[in-house]
Amino acid sequence: MKILTSKEEEVMELIWQLGECAPKDVSSLYPEPRPSANAIAQVFQALEKKGYLTHEPKGRGFIYRPVVEKLAYGHGKLSSVINRFFADSYMSVVSALIQEEKVTEAELLQYLADLKRREG
Repeated sequence: MKILTSKEEEVMELIWQLGECAPKDVSSLYPEPRPSANAIAQVFQALEKKGYLTHEPKGRGFIYRPVVEKLAYGHGKLSSVINRFFADSYMSVVSALIQEEKVTEAELLQYLADLKRREG
C-alpha cells in the first residue's frame, strides 16, 4: 500500500464511514469552514491514483467507493509503526503496552488461552 498524507488519511476515514460517496458528501461532514467539494475531489483523485478508491459514473458526476478496507489499512499502518519505532519487534510492542498499563496480565492470559485453543 502506498503511504497516505495526513489529509488523505483524514478524508479516507470519512469515506470509510460513508461507504459509497461523492466529494460533496465528505465535504459536508467537516465543521465550518468546510473545505470545498473541489478541494475534496482533488484528494479523491490522489486516493484513486494510489489505489484506495474506485469510481463509477452516477448522474452528472461520479460515486466513489473504497477499495482498501479500513482494517487492512490499519494493519499496514501498524506494521509500519512497529518496524519504524520498535525495530520490527512485536514483543517490544507488547512490553510497551504492559509498561503503559494498556494491557493487563488478565488480558494477556486470556489471549494466550484463546491462542492455545485455536491451535488445538
